Amino acid sequence: MKRVHLFISGRVQGVFFRAYTCERAEIYGIKGWVKNLYDGRVEAVGEGDEELLKEWIKDLWKGPPGARVDNIEEIWEEYKGEFKKFEIKYF
Repeated sequence: MKRVHLFISGRVQGVFFRAYTCERAEIYGIKGWVKNLYDGRVEAVGEGDEELLKEWIKDLWKGPPGARVDNIEEIWEEYKGEFKKFEIKYF
């Protein structure tokens, strides 16, 4: 099990990117959260199987219709097991 911290930039706010991120995480059994940042990026933390996390990130590069992902900064961390589900956080 691994943990990844993501910072996603591009056209990722106002295009249902957080809902898409949450939906895809649930498909892969990933636990964690996603939220908008004030600078226009989206931040997400996910925990789960490393291969499934990689598949999730591939999906995030595609994004929902209307989104454009320019970059995803990935910070891989040790698994902490602190989440019970995947949720959308609001400022």
